[in-house]
Amino acid sequence: MVTMPMPLPDSRTEPDGSAVIRVLSYNVRSLRDDTEALARVIRACAPDLVCVQEAPRFFRWRKAAARLAAMTDLVILSGGATAAGPLLLCSLRATVERTEDVLLPLTPGLHRRGLATAVVRIAGARFGVLSCHLSLQREERRAQAGMLLDRIDAMDVPHAVVAGDLNDVPEGSAFRRLAGRLQDCWAVRPWGGELTFPPDQPRKRIDAVFATGGIEVLGCGVPADLPGVSGADLRTATDHLPVLAALRVPAGG
Repeated sequence: MVTMPMPLPDSRTEPDGSAVIRVLSYNVRSLRDDTEALARVIRACAPDLVCVQEAPRFFRWRKAAARLAAMTDLVILSGGATAAGPLLLCSLRATVERTEDVLLPLTPGLHRRGLATAVVRIAGARFGVLSCHLSLQREERRAQAGMLLDRIDAMDVPHAVVAGDLNDVPEGSAFRRLAGRLQDCWAVRPWGGELTFPPDQPRKRIDAVFATGGIEVLGCGVPADLPGVSGADLRTATDHLPVLAALRVPAGG
């Protein structure tokens, strides 16, 4: 399903101090694919915040993350190997209050998972942002969704945005656990494409952006017809399609 009745709103500051922001969620598969295409996609989305999954985690991972930030005209906010893969990038529009990388409990025989988190201010809005990449194993994934919600509560912020690769579909227990507490932004205001994996012939929606209740969803989905980006770029950049959301975050906090 693709629904794009009008352009997604650009970032802006409203007269009341609220912030219209663009949030991008993107699994970059450790930059093992076409990084030039990846950078073109990210730049064309014009995000204020990028929730990355599968950022480089091993040899010279900081250098690789810095290169991605430089190629996309963004800066590193938090995460990477210290969060077991999730990474946060931001534009200079964001003022950082604090960051924290969280490692989730390790299940023997499974990959280590973590969360990259930050509290930021954009215009008059203060809010939390969290990038996640949940387990391939169903029960562990559902438990991690609960830990993610607990982490949002612990951030003590008036509003929060969560984005990531859930490794779960909307009917799955982990996805439903998050959607029970947070707004599933694509379901609230669909824009663009729905399915995110695999990129050549997508069959599943396993990547998503969520927001707490006080945030207004202006549109969310897989972008198409990005300026300077071809369909080939989306297919070769990595093994997931990106999810882009425009949100209005109230002032205050």
